[in-house]
This record gives sequence, C-alpha cells and structure tokens, in this order.
Amino acid sequence: MCSLALFPPPPPHGQTTLCESNNELLSGTITEDRLKQESSPLSLYFPRESLKLHSRTESSSKAAFLNHSETLWMRSATAWREGGFTGLLTEITNSHAEVPKWLCVTSGCILALLRRVSSFQCSLFPHLTLTSEAMIAEFSQVLNWSDCVVRAFAWHPHTDKFAVALLDDSIKIYNPKSATTPTLKHRLQRNVAAVQWKPLCASALAVACQNCLLVWHVDPCSLSTRPSSGCAQVLSHPDHSPVNSIAWSPSGSLLVSASPMDTAMIVWDVASESCVPLQRVGGGGVTFLSWSPDGSHVLASTPSALFRVWETRMWTCERWPCAKGRCQSACWSPDGSRLLFTVLGESVIYALTLTDSPAGVPTSTSTGPQAAALVADLSETTFNTPDGDIIVGGEIQSLTWDPRGERLAVLLKGHPKAADRPTVIAVFKTRTHPFFELLPCGFVQGEPGAEPRLMQFHPNFKAGALLTVCWSTGKITHVPFYFLSAGIPHFGLNGSPSVPRPLEHSADLANQSLFTELIS
Repeated sequence: MCSLALFPPPPPHGQTTLCESNNELLSGTITEDRLKQESSPLSLYFPRESLKLHSRTESSSKAAFLNHSETLWMRSATAWREGGFTGLLTEITNSHAEVPKWLCVTSGCILALLRRVSSFQCSLFPHLTLTSEAMIAEFSQVLNWSDCVVRAFAWHPHTDKFAVALLDDSIKIYNPKSATTPTLKHRLQRNVAAVQWKPLCASALAVACQNCLLVWHVDPCSLSTRPSSGCAQVLSHPDHSPVNSIAWSPSGSLLVSASPMDTAMIVWDVASESCVPLQRVGGGGVTFLSWSPDGSHVLASTPSALFRVWETRMWTCERWPCAKGRCQSACWSPDGSRLLFTVLGESVIYALTLTDSPAGVPTSTSTGPQAAALVADLSETTFNTPDGDIIVGGEIQSLTWDPRGERLAVLLKGHPKAADRPTVIAVFKTRTHPFFELLPCGFVQGEPGAEPRLMQFHPNFKAGALLTVCWSTGKITHVPFYFLSAGIPHFGLNGSPSVPRPLEHSADLANQSLFTELIS
C-alpha cells in the first residue's frame, strides 16, 4: 500500500511548487512563482474586497415586491413551485378567510403530521436541520466553501476557457483567446455550489444554485460582457433544493442533479426541460454526483454511510455501505473501469473495479467487486524540514484524476489553526493498465498564508497534466506536470516509436512499496 511516508518532504517555507520535471516536483521562491504565473493569461487574482456581497436575503427582497392582490390559486401555484406539498399546505392553512373551514382544518392537521414526521427524520438525519448555505458548505467538495472567494471552477472539456463562480454569486468566463470576459448574473443565482460545461457544446454551462438549476447559453462569439438573464434556462423540481452537485453525461444528452434534502437523483433532459426522479429509500438525500467518462455509471453519495453506483443502461443501482461515515469524494479512471473514493473521517483511499480484471489478477468479476480495496494510506506523517517538523496527512477533502490517468491529486484538510499541520495537495503517479498501481510524486504548496480550496485538472493538456488550484487568498494558479504519457506511443525522428521511458528510476522502484493489484 502506498503511504505518505514514501513521499519526499514538502517544499521549504516561503517556496511554492512550480512544476514537475524529470519525475520530481520543483519548487521556487515567491518571486519566481509570481513571474511564472503572471506570464500565464490563465492565472487570476480576485481580491475579497472587490466582491460586493448581497446586502439582503432573497426572502426579504421577495417580500418587498410581493403582489398582495394575487388570487389564492396563483399564490398556491407559487407555493407549490417553491415549497412543494408542504408549501401548498402552509398557504392553504394561512388563507383561512378564503377557503372553506374544513379544508383549512384538514390542511393544518396534515401539515402538523408532516412536521412530526419531519422531526423524526431530523433525528435520523441531522443535516436536515441545517440552513441551505450551511448544508452546501457541509457537503461541498470545496474546503471551507462558505468563506471561499472562488466557490466553483470548471474547465471547458474541449477548449482552454473556464468558468469561475465567486463569493458574490457572479460567474465569470475566461478565454485567453478572447478579450471579452462575460459575467453571468441572475436573480436565482444564489449560493452557487457547482458549475459544469456541457460536453460537445461550446456554449452551455450548468449551474447548481440554492433553489434551482440554471443552464446558461453563452455564445462564444458574442462580444457582450453581461449576457441577459434570458440566456439562462431555469430548471426546478419540488423539494429539490439546495442543489449542491451536478454532472453531465459524456455525450451531453442528460444532466443529473442532487440535493441533500431530496432522496431522489434527478435526471434532466435539458432540451425538453423534462426530468425523471430516480428515487431510492435510505440515505437521507444525495450529496455528490460523478458520471464515469465512458458514460456507463453514475456515482451518487448520500449523507449516510452508504453510496450508490448506478448503471445507465437500465438505470439500476448497487448499494455500497461504508463502515464509518459517508462517501466524501470520488473520481473515475479515464476508461470508467475504476472508482477511487474516500470516506469522511478516514485518511485512506479505496478503489472499486467495475469491469473484468486483467488476466491472472483475481480481483473482481464483470458483475462488480465484492469489496473495495484499500489502495493508499494518508495518515498523518512527520517530515523533518529546515524549518522544523511538519505533520502532513489526515482527513481527505477531495480527489481529482487527470484525464490520462497518470496523476492523482488529493486535497488534505490539515489543521488550519496549527502551523505545523498545513493544508496541502498530495500528488500520486498512477497507472491503470495492465493493472492499477500508485506511486508517490510530491506535494503542491502555495505561498505563505495561502491554502488550497479547490482543484481540477485541465482536460486537454498536451505536455502531461495541468493542475488548476484555487487558493484561500482568491488566486487561481496552474501547476504543470511534464511527462511522457505511458499510454501514448511517442515517435522518434525516423517515424518509429522511441524507446519507452520508465516512469521511475529502477533503483527507486526497488526501494519503494507501491499499491499494485498484483501484490494487494
């Protein structure tokens, strides 16, 4: 099993991680890093002071513009759309002067019964007592989402542009080939939890908001810096809020959304604005979604100690219980055959193999594995540095795997109040064929006082892998990993394949214990 004890020490204090070259991570001074990042048109800085926060809540704004001349039926329709069945009963109960007494009493009794049931549910699922903002923060893949300047980030799957959701609920779209930076704002765009571009499409961006889903259609050729709200589709479903996770199918034909308040995962056909709820008993909601790159499976984690893996041909699912806590984060291998995941409160990484294993490796069958394999232990490890001892490891916030399947980044929470227990990113070298194995690479560290909050790999970096990191200071930087892909043939000057480069020096491999399916 791979562990942090095999890693090289973190960079010295005052140095930041610059890149990977010749199979090792290089670090430099803040000045060197600043010069490198300033030369990149994709590196950004958002000062917290420049973001104007909302001065009043949506509910207070709604009351200010409420039309009190609306009929009972209009108010009931609005209550049903915004609050579901409970909202409708509340509106009828409060409209005792406009409805028959028997209907008002009946609605009140049903409402009281539902509240008792809800109180019992809250005892089973404590997250139901949280506010919408606190619930998003609790289940977000972003570390300290409530206080984070950059709350969501998404590379476009086919171009160099990306979307950034900020603390003030605005979304900016950056493209180094364009001088225009569109800013997306909408009255329903509150508490943005996630953004994701539609595959095989240049203009569609899905946004998970507090009360709905927004799908923006932004013309990449437009010179407008402020697209109108008419460019956004509004998708909502009763009792499906806050929306905290979304995932497009690789073909872009379907979009799935999740809410911790709703036990159903909603599958949307965005073109027709229709949806199908996939309901399952147990779990208390859905907190995180991830669609496999081959389109065959969808991971749906819950607030409870179980998650589900859906197959998308017949839309049936396998239920996977966890021993201690909920599934915190997960990522798929590029071919969709393996799922790596972590559990809240644990410092290890598990793997599920969902297809036939390689010849001679008796780990799983075509019907799926019987148990998850433990592939990495990231328990707290002490490193001796010139600045003193540093403890790295512990609980895991999120995982991300580069599209080639050769670099895995793990965001370790650390202890922000303890200087010797920093929040860092641990990077593994990985191989998925002919069998799966992990190898230590190094740590990604920012400038002093900056903690990583969110990370994502560029989908089409040609020279290896490019890790984008959003920091607590409001900066967005990019760390390149330069390597020759083991899965792509490299041709020499005469057109023949060049001599394969080993991923590691043979002496290093002989002295390091790795996770590999052949010895696990």
